[in-house]
Amino acid sequence: MVEVLKRLREFQLFLKAEKCSFHQPSVQFLGYKIDSSGIPMDEGKVTAIRNWPTPTTVKDLQRFLSFANFYRWFIQNYSSIANPLTSLLRNKPKSLSWSPSAEEAFNTLKKAFTTAPLLVHPDPDKPFIDVSTTGVGVVLSQQQGNPSRLHPCAFFSRKLNLAERNYNIGNRELLAVKLALEEWRHWLEGAKHPFLVLTDHKNLEYLRAAKRLNPRQARWALFFTRFDFTISYRPRSKNTRADALSRLFAPEENPEAPEPILPERMIVSPITWSEETLPPANASTNTPPGCPPGSQYSTRA
Repeated sequence: MVEVLKRLREFQLFLKAEKCSFHQPSVQFLGYKIDSSGIPMDEGKVTAIRNWPTPTTVKDLQRFLSFANFYRWFIQNYSSIANPLTSLLRNKPKSLSWSPSAEEAFNTLKKAFTTAPLLVHPDPDKPFIDVSTTGVGVVLSQQQGNPSRLHPCAFFSRKLNLAERNYNIGNRELLAVKLALEEWRHWLEGAKHPFLVLTDHKNLEYLRAAKRLNPRQARWALFFTRFDFTISYRPRSKNTRADALSRLFAPEENPEAPEPILPERMIVSPITWSEETLPPANASTNTPPGCPPGSQYSTRA
């Protein structure tokens, strides 16, 4: 309290006494309930969502998603759960085409709000742990409490766009770390202690020692220099919370099957030559090092 009042005086800011509450066990602030243990879901908001009727119009669905989206950072896998609902609003429909998948998503989302975990207050005096896995699913955690155990501070997950789906597994892992640092840079940039990034891709442990990077990786590596962290390998079997975030996006992460350059109807059969039909002039041609074993190099057919 003393520090807050000092800051107000330093910057000549004023408070209205009748709008202030001091020494309260919990307060309502910007739509959130905040207490000494962390930020739990407001029971009033939970009750409102629990009793929310099934939407029957586009406006009803927009109103529900607007309300739910404000509290999405409490819900693990929010984007994936809500996807069948948000897809109904694409192309600005005039009427609502409710479906069984939308009904299931609606009920799942309501249940998720009633079981949302307590998000602890990040403690700047303690190191953070950033848990990442394949795809973009990340959990920001800290060791807190007595006895000390790992508590979530925030969840983050995102679908991969079309270009990102073409990344190999290493670049996807690196992308997850980069997006997480962007999302939580207000906590992680300039943190008092180096933080730990746990990943189930072992090769990322050698990121700092890599001597050859492609242009994209070089840009990301330059961004990483703003943070003080170490990367540690953690098997997927122990990375369950973050892994669940990314696995729900897995069907859309997989790139589409590549289209052939030439359709099959334009290919009759492969052409082969026997050694007798190869031009004699090639007999003196040196075979290049890359020529497969059992094959003969020819400069012309």
